[in-house]
Amino acid sequence: MKKIFIIYTGGTIGMVQDASGTFVPFDFELIKNNLPDLSRTDYELTVHSFDPIIDSSNMTPEIWLKTTKLIQDNYEDYDGFLILHGSDTMAFTASVLSFLLEGLRKPVILSGSQLPIGEIRTDARENIMTALEIASAKHNGQAVIQEVCILFDNKLFRGNRSFKYHSSKFEAFRSPNYPVLVEAGIHLKYNFEALLNNAGQQLVRHNKLNDEVAVLKLFPGITKDTIKAVLDSNVRSIVMETFGSGNTTTAEWFLDLLKEAIDKGKNILNISQCKVGSVELGRYETSQGLKSIGVLNGYDMTFEAAITKLMYLQGEFEDQESVAYWIEKDIRGELTIND
Repeated sequence: MKKIFIIYTGGTIGMVQDASGTFVPFDFELIKNNLPDLSRTDYELTVHSFDPIIDSSNMTPEIWLKTTKLIQDNYEDYDGFLILHGSDTMAFTASVLSFLLEGLRKPVILSGSQLPIGEIRTDARENIMTALEIASAKHNGQAVIQEVCILFDNKLFRGNRSFKYHSSKFEAFRSPNYPVLVEAGIHLKYNFEALLNNAGQQLVRHNKLNDEVAVLKLFPGITKDTIKAVLDSNVRSIVMETFGSGNTTTAEWFLDLLKEAIDKGKNILNISQCKVGSVELGRYETSQGLKSIGVLNGYDMTFEAAITKLMYLQGEFEDQESVAYWIEKDIRGELTIND
């Protein structure tokens, strides 16, 4: 028997319409009753439902830590873990779990659906059955997948490389800066070269997050007061979403504001507003000034990975220097450094 631990958090997959026609979360029994194929499999499933179950828009760091504790407590007894989760914040959850769960040798797969499982054209059944098959896959006695992933529309993505790109298509997620890990057709096609291999490692669950993070998204015409309000906020780090390969205005007042914030101990992480490609600090004149004042390079990290990695590092380290050092390093396959 293939033993899979299912964590049901809520989300569209288990929703029903109330009297007003609004979708509200239901419970796992609704899902099980709509999956008759489960009776034909050799899976031994254990389900833990959150109480109360939640819409993913209400996700919090506290729930992330509760989820990792569930995985840690059941880690030795199961072949893999399936988290049924709302799609809106799924990429945030997948990213943060990848940082909190170090040394994974078993799959942690997040999935859900764009239509509730009770709907005739739902994508939920296919997503769940494919996720279960991948979560139970082994080679030479070892789990094939040894990381946190997202399974949606017949594709398995690295969790901290993914983002939700479409609000209504079944193809809801993409990972443009890293290859698809598995494609499900008639057969499961594994991209073995792209998979993490944590053989010999022991699971380490990190149990602290610090959410003192802010976001500065640049646009032409952004005012000095707007930038100053973000930089002066009571946070330890700021994710700055810049243009192209990490470019910003070269206005002296802008660079002075950034330098002032950095000199006061804030970390400023540069990621691109573009979904494809990487930050290349210093490549153009419009990013040379950033590099010289100590702005940090986020390379090709997604927004979701950048936010949650900072929360994780700030939970690990009280000093800003350590956070700054590790944010530019690849620790869970979340970024690619092109020398």
